[in-house]
Amino acid sequence: MLLSKAVTLPSADQGAQMRAGESSTVPAVRLLLRYLEQEGVEYIFGIPGGPIIALYEALYDRGVIKPILTKHEAGAAFMADGYARVSGRIGVCCTTTGPGATNALTGVAVAYADHIPILVLTAQVPTHHFGKGAFQESSPESVDTVALYRPVTKWSTMIQHPDSTAFTMRKALRLMTGGRPGPVHINLPCNFATQPVLDELLPSAKFRFDGHVFDRAAVKEAAARMLGARRPVMLAGHGVNLGRAWGPLKELAERFRIPVATTFKAKGAFPEDHPLSLGVFCQSGEPSIREYVAGTQSDALLVIGTSLGEVSSCGWDARLSRKKSFLQIDIDQDEIGKNFPVDVALVGDASTVLSELRFQMERETHKAPDVYPRRPEPALPAPVEIDDEESSQGPLKPRAVLRELRESLPRDAALFVDNGTIRTWAGRYFPVHREGCFFVNMGMASMGYAVAGSIGGKLAAPERPVVALVGDAAFAMNGMEVHTAVEHDVPVVWVVINNGGHGMIYHGERMLYNGKFVSSIFRSRLEIVKIAEAMGAASFLVERPGELGPVLRQALALKGPCVVEVAVDLHAVPPMGARVQAIQKELAAA
Repeated sequence: MLLSKAVTLPSADQGAQMRAGESSTVPAVRLLLRYLEQEGVEYIFGIPGGPIIALYEALYDRGVIKPILTKHEAGAAFMADGYARVSGRIGVCCTTTGPGATNALTGVAVAYADHIPILVLTAQVPTHHFGKGAFQESSPESVDTVALYRPVTKWSTMIQHPDSTAFTMRKALRLMTGGRPGPVHINLPCNFATQPVLDELLPSAKFRFDGHVFDRAAVKEAAARMLGARRPVMLAGHGVNLGRAWGPLKELAERFRIPVATTFKAKGAFPEDHPLSLGVFCQSGEPSIREYVAGTQSDALLVIGTSLGEVSSCGWDARLSRKKSFLQIDIDQDEIGKNFPVDVALVGDASTVLSELRFQMERETHKAPDVYPRRPEPALPAPVEIDDEESSQGPLKPRAVLRELRESLPRDAALFVDNGTIRTWAGRYFPVHREGCFFVNMGMASMGYAVAGSIGGKLAAPERPVVALVGDAAFAMNGMEVHTAVEHDVPVVWVVINNGGHGMIYHGERMLYNGKFVSSIFRSRLEIVKIAEAMGAASFLVERPGELGPVLRQALALKGPCVVEVAVDLHAVPPMGARVQAIQKELAAA
């Protein structure tokens, strides 16, 4: 799971005062910040407003956590999400009341769908004005912010009294990172923020813990089934990332020669240049990988940290349930067996269960080496030869862009990928060689995420190159956040694939209805370079093969915010045929 590091603890004198019952008070909002400082929080992303101004005053006076002024509250939530994904700690964003809170909702929903621990602080009008029609009121008597956030958070609450601030913060931090992580929402009435409260800062270890649990009997049964299989395979999901279980996954695969495929969201959780790597198992992936994982080439399947939704199961491929052994690891027992019948359920965090499974398999092979001989090298699908269909004439093709991007980026570069056609291209044609280097929101698949999320990612890892790969339509949704990076000197490089509109919708319309209608293409292409220049970012235009590599290296060397516009062929067909076929099937059934 994603964990927060504690960095500030009460002094011995403070602890003695608390034990002796001596009263020491502090404004409620400052106690709230002290809990965040103790967690190692470095940034709060958001936009100030009257009802939340006391938080910004406290940030200024304490000088520990830096506020990042974003251009939109959804961007603030995306940045907090990106920060959490890269750092492994919690991200924090804040909004004013009313429209500030509703603007952030999509960003919080993305974090909820992908199980990312972010804290959302929203302001509230004074409690004694509830129901009177206060300006931008979002109380239970109006547009109820707390109720609005309940479906997209692990917990959504309003601080009911200044004295409950510490209790609320402790519960929020415990829920955010406990079990399967996720966002938490706290609504803070502005008349409570400056009220004096008891200074009850407790060390993190006193109110939450890391539970590395596993079922010994289930692990033993899973070990016997995996060792008894002739052609086992593992499917690693996003839970491997959340649990930072990359090491145990690799150790198990190498020791027992088990091939590994990943879901799209977990791309890179197992190095794609490893001899045992199959690559991404998804609708836009290589058909040979789908056949190996779902077909008869494997007889035992170990699923790790994925609920096997539509994307991660290739449209709920029924063949997955026909394996001789189907095993599933998940920290949330409600996810096990949800979409496919399971032979062995392994409840626990991925890192612990994978380690225990390897230990148990080691014990069994040591006790009965004749029963479980060393498995021969698996015969994996041959790599597919990629025809770039590229020449010096005509528009630039996305495949060539992905090849140049991979060749130009260091192995440890963090790549944030947005939704649209570029996601399907990147899934198949951008190999990832190290864990924690590929970030995509797939639970909600929100466009514009990578534009802003990459800023949070760069702030979490300032020593690493961070690149956002986005389409022009996604850039249009959140592109103003480039100005946020310019204002705060955050050196992200945005590679904007400009095909003149919503390419995925265009191709879907063309495939489904033979181009009967088109409402997805811009009348004139966005001039991304000019937009970037207007925001103060360095900008480049790439139009021909061979240009992206040198431009990208130059942009990274500048160590400042840079936007690279890449003009590509709208008519290059992305690998989305399986998705279109699934839509056709559903439309026909309707």
